[in-house]
Amino acid sequence: MTPFDFDFLCKLLKERSGLVLTHEKEYLVENRLMPVVRRVGCATIAELIQRLKAPAADALKVEVTEAMMINESFFFRDKNPFDQFRDTILPELIEKRSKRRRIRLWSAAASSGQEPYSLAMMVASFSRLADWQIDIVATDISNEVLEKARAGIYSQFEVQRGLPIQMLMQHFEQVGEQWRISDKVRKMVQFRQHNLLTDLSVLGMFDVVFCRNVLIYFDQATKVDALERIRRQLAPDGYLILGAAETVVGLSDVFAPVPDKRGLYRPKPKPLAVAAVKPGAAGARVA
Repeated sequence: MTPFDFDFLCKLLKERSGLVLTHEKEYLVENRLMPVVRRVGCATIAELIQRLKAPAADALKVEVTEAMMINESFFFRDKNPFDQFRDTILPELIEKRSKRRRIRLWSAAASSGQEPYSLAMMVASFSRLADWQIDIVATDISNEVLEKARAGIYSQFEVQRGLPIQMLMQHFEQVGEQWRISDKVRKMVQFRQHNLLTDLSVLGMFDVVFCRNVLIYFDQATKVDALERIRRQLAPDGYLILGAAETVVGLSDVFAPVPDKRGLYRPKPKPLAVAAVKPGAAGARVA
């Protein structure tokens, strides 16, 4: 792959997904794209790139973009955010939303579904929410991983990564060598294909947004843009949960860290608009 081919791919991926690659990641590009090369009948990555440059290459661009996505996920990943969700966020929202009895959660970049299903299992354990409407929306740019998520079928290795044995027994059934999540939990989650860098208003407003281990793949300008988009879809008293290696500090002025709650953020109040006062008008200060 020539430097020009690599630069073309980097530009394509950044425009379509926000993913930023450096030349040190050329090996990753080759590893991820060789299966695509073989699948579409090309001989080399260079030939694949030439096809990508063709006017009618939209479907191939989608396939290449999805192949480059990092779809690492497991149940109750990092544990701490889920402890905060159970111990801090849900109790507070139950009090604040007691009249409308509805809570909306968004798992952004949900990959193969472990994060939103983890949230669904936690919600199911709250007896106080039995007659509430709980919307869990899970989005990802990749249709391939969303299909796996919708199926709710996981290998022995996948269910062993972070999933407590009690929850495995309660919410899954074994099918051969795999495990299928219960229909009750599966139906609690709405999976939708969506790009975090496009219009988010179609998803509606949310009380809690999990957007973990996503911003680390963006450059600074893209991070700022993504945070501002998320802020517009989050309730003023809602919560944003980021990954352990992510922060808004020094990056965005639309969120503020929650004291003593690592990875937890709240929207900053929007500044009130100050109406202009003509000199000499009532209430105006005149020197």
